[in-house]
Amino acid sequence: MTLHAPETPAAAAATAAGTNVILDREETMSRDELEALQLSRLQHTVAYAYERVPLYKRKFDDAGIHPNDLRELSDLGNFPFTTKDDLREEYPFGMFAVPQHEVARVHASSGTTGRPTVVGYTKKDLADWAKLVARSFRASGIRPGMKVHNAYGYGLFTGGLGAHAGAEALGCTVIPISGGQTERQIQLIQDFKPDAILATPTYLLTIADAMAHMGIDPASTSLKYAVLGAEPWTEEMRHELEVTMNLKACDIYGLSEVMGPGVAGEAVETQDGSHIWEDHFRPEIIDAFNPVVGKENVLRDGEHGELVFTSLTKEALPIIRYRTKDLTRLLPGTARPAHRRMGRITGRSDDMIILRGVNVFPSQIEEIALRIPELSPHFQLELTRPEGQRMDQMTVKIERRETVTIEQVSTAARTLKEQIKIHVGSSCTVDVVDPGSLERSNGKLRRIYDMRPKA
Repeated sequence: MTLHAPETPAAAAATAAGTNVILDREETMSRDELEALQLSRLQHTVAYAYERVPLYKRKFDDAGIHPNDLRELSDLGNFPFTTKDDLREEYPFGMFAVPQHEVARVHASSGTTGRPTVVGYTKKDLADWAKLVARSFRASGIRPGMKVHNAYGYGLFTGGLGAHAGAEALGCTVIPISGGQTERQIQLIQDFKPDAILATPTYLLTIADAMAHMGIDPASTSLKYAVLGAEPWTEEMRHELEVTMNLKACDIYGLSEVMGPGVAGEAVETQDGSHIWEDHFRPEIIDAFNPVVGKENVLRDGEHGELVFTSLTKEALPIIRYRTKDLTRLLPGTARPAHRRMGRITGRSDDMIILRGVNVFPSQIEEIALRIPELSPHFQLELTRPEGQRMDQMTVKIERRETVTIEQVSTAARTLKEQIKIHVGSSCTVDVVDPGSLERSNGKLRRIYDMRPKA
């Protein structure tokens, strides 16, 4: 594959859907050029947010810091964080930096745990978003002219419409099926013969399982590429999906408060983590459990912690040092050398289970379970506290593979229990159940069922 930087917009428009791929100019910058662009855009964004969003003026003033104090990139660490609670407190439109008539679209979270978080976009924001999603899809192997089956949910969730606009901007034919209706999904995959599918990893697994139960070989479809996101997933899950469906699976990262999908995308030629599009976002890593403001407290590249983002180009909703709760690390760029990569997200700080003093994440269980051939990727974690006891207990309910015998089940359960104790450090109970008995994903899958008594 030959990579070139476009000389002109006309040259970029002339790109053919073949082996030659023309990248955006920003993808081919040196690190020094990219950081110079970041500083200029960052200085503008911090001043813009201070002038236009009352919450930022209050936060900056309370912290005794001013946009003029941002003289180099590291100075960003001295500015206060933004959290989901800030967006909820300013519900619905208090975080917007433009008048209502300039807001072209709004999206929102589900609000299942309180007030939803509302995000807005100007026409330029929407164009930038589509461009970055298109860039992510192109990096992951999708080319203009391909048919793309979009199984992300449409509506207030940013996934469906964000992915849709990006695929159209890339020049693809979009099949807007949305989430759910798995048999209908399978029918359209067979009839329309798409080249690529967009979904959460657990929902693609649901589709593959349903195909197998219908007597369809999941590896026999037209699908060549899958771009998967919206939930953490492991290398073991990637292997499972690629072998089962005979395709290449790449990650895409985003969250609505920062933009939506397309904040970072994984390159198909390396499959070594998503490159963050740093011409539009400045990432930092902080200590998730001791988040102290101050540039000396920003962790170095390679160190694990919580991912924090500052937008560099957004108009309707500029975001300064937003705490994502996602746990990862920053690594040097590879396929796009100037743009740093995200390591695999190991979990979310607010999804972490503390079991008898040990930190446990669902992704750890997935990684271990998928190394045991008799066990499937379908599992749930049940947390209980038996009456009269002070210690919490975790039960891993996991499905066996179709061809596994009763004797093999006993051995696999014992192996999983031992491996969790060795690698996670916590004791648990393992309950291996029949195939198809656990809830399937129709989008984002619920892994944790907390049945402990509430205080």
